[in-house]
Amino acid sequence: MEPVTLTTERLLLRPVGPQDADATYAACQDPDIQRWTTVPSPYLREHAEGFTSSYGPDGWRNDTDYTFAVLTADGSSLVAMIGVMRRGPGLAELGFWTAKEHRGRGYMVEAAARAARWAFEAAAVDRLEWRADVGNEASRAVALKVGFTMEGTLRSAAVHQGTRRDSWVGALLPSDLGLPGVLPYLPAQS
Repeated sequence: MEPVTLTTERLLLRPVGPQDADATYAACQDPDIQRWTTVPSPYLREHAEGFTSSYGPDGWRNDTDYTFAVLTADGSSLVAMIGVMRRGPGLAELGFWTAKEHRGRGYMVEAAARAARWAFEAAAVDRLEWRADVGNEASRAVALKVGFTMEGTLRSAAVHQGTRRDSWVGALLPSDLGLPGVLPYLPAQS
């Protein structure tokens, strides 16, 4: 897929690139990012360089992962990273982290809502999942504010730093945002 740039009232979401290596490295020194996300721990400079120069751009090129650097509207400060990762036909997962100094301002809700809408409108996604280790209340709060429906707890579903953990899972559908899906959806009848 051709990389795209998205905007919101306060944010610029553009494809991650090598220019984001320094800010990514600095943000990922935060123990909370290392605890609650899949970034390596310890997070080394080489991890940031590989992520911003290879993983991010390759995902766009291969139509598998769409990683956005989330910046302030003027482009001066890295606020967060957010990605839409393909998991199967019409299925993708939303993942994100926010730099410590930018938390608590509603930026991630704003960015996640914009990325979700883009996934449904432009990337042929019919189901967008959110997953987090049980206990990641900040991530869960973002997902709920965006409109994800919590679907349950998956036992032993994630491996984090060599340990199996339980995961929460939620989903957002195009219809949740008043958008049409790619395929028709027939919900279960009770």
